[in-house]
Amino acid sequence: MDFAISIDPHAPLSLYRQVYEELRQAILSGRLASGQKLPSTRSLAQLLGVSRATVTQSYELLLSEGYLETIMGSGTFVCRQLPDELLSAAPIDSKLQPANSSIHLSAYGESLSDQAFLRIPEPDVKISFSYGRPAFDKFPIDLWRKLISRHCHSHADVLDYTEDSMGYQPLREAIASYLSRSRAVNCSAEQIIIVGGSQQGLDLITRILIDRGDGIAVEEPGYLGARRAFLAQGASLFPVSVDQSGLIISELIKSIIPQVKLVYVTPSHQFPTGAVLSLPRRLELLAWAQKSGAMIIEDDYDSEYRYGERPIPALQGLDQGNSVIYVGTFSKVLFPALRLGYLVLPQNLVYVFARGKWLADRQCSLLEQYALTDFITEGHLERHIRRMRSLYDQRRQTLVHALISHFGDRVKILGENAGMHLMVKINTNLHDNEIVQRAALAGVGIGAAYPQYLKDSPGSEFIFGYAELNEQQIQLGVKRLSQVIS
Repeated sequence: MDFAISIDPHAPLSLYRQVYEELRQAILSGRLASGQKLPSTRSLAQLLGVSRATVTQSYELLLSEGYLETIMGSGTFVCRQLPDELLSAAPIDSKLQPANSSIHLSAYGESLSDQAFLRIPEPDVKISFSYGRPAFDKFPIDLWRKLISRHCHSHADVLDYTEDSMGYQPLREAIASYLSRSRAVNCSAEQIIIVGGSQQGLDLITRILIDRGDGIAVEEPGYLGARRAFLAQGASLFPVSVDQSGLIISELIKSIIPQVKLVYVTPSHQFPTGAVLSLPRRLELLAWAQKSGAMIIEDDYDSEYRYGERPIPALQGLDQGNSVIYVGTFSKVLFPALRLGYLVLPQNLVYVFARGKWLADRQCSLLEQYALTDFITEGHLERHIRRMRSLYDQRRQTLVHALISHFGDRVKILGENAGMHLMVKINTNLHDNEIVQRAALAGVGIGAAYPQYLKDSPGSEFIFGYAELNEQQIQLGVKRLSQVIS
């Protein structure tokens, strides 16, 4: 174990006391966490170039004062329960302390400090209707391991930089072919940039196209992660209402002001309502964008999962005016830890986005790009999507039937024919937070929809994710929820 301890043989303070003070400050500042194992006296003495007796004397003093504890046969550890008077001697978590008043944050930094954290900690429950995560236990992990291993053994360049910040060319070709077949996206590999998930893609779009004060029209309600990225860049947000046919384009046209440069939409499965943007509105939105000069961000986050209906062609495939930036991700169809997404750009934006991507992080993991290329080109991706579509359809139907069975006409279900979640309106006099708390006490986790609103939420709306839960968990979770709400 490397250990950053500074000692001075020429200082008036004895060596054992210097080691003692360094370790003590490391514990109080949190650099050495409670329960962390320390090096043996012999190894630390060798590392510092001092006698073992010096280190032993320091450890013994720390042990006597309650900073350290020994476990027979295991070694020496930072005490797991430090006395309160030690914890108050110095700040253990610097994040809880006031910032140095001499440090001035940038406008970007200031916007981050003013924002609430994106993810609210989920309660420790056995049945969680959390949304956004696929069924991890159904992913073909053994196949993925083989693909990763294949390239570990055959490609030394996976350890190196790449000159192409846009991403691995064969992967971009595979994505272009897949999007053309499945989503009717009109593009070539040269228009695709591989990014670290859709969130990095949104951040990159905003940095390149938006100056502070520029306007972005967003769906109301809409995806909170996108809104936070826009606000962090200093954009002004203009909410546009959503109904059963998606974004209300007439409201956009009537109320929008000149500085709006972007419109963010999820047309194939609006988040969180599940509405699908109708064809007339798609054409109306594209015509407005060409006339106004605004760009459209099409976030196609989970359109692979449609049940009982034909897939909806992408908005980008209808665009004749280079007005659409298409954002895609593999987080929902594969797994979130695979931080690979992609942007499909109008040709005139490719060069500047490629340079922006290079400045952001040079490149995404080559090893995972190689494995994903094989996963797509060998047909595994589309087979996996077909299997998961069938599984999620069963779980969706179970959730819908359970909600109707236990709540009857007290619930209204939105967006039930697509995606990995439902939005549910519950007729109740209870406050949203009280319902969430009661559910947690019953071992059920649900999320209220109100954080997705920029303006006032109507309340009593909840988002039910079902991809991770089996049918028995879904039925039991809804039953418990109905009991605490009634």
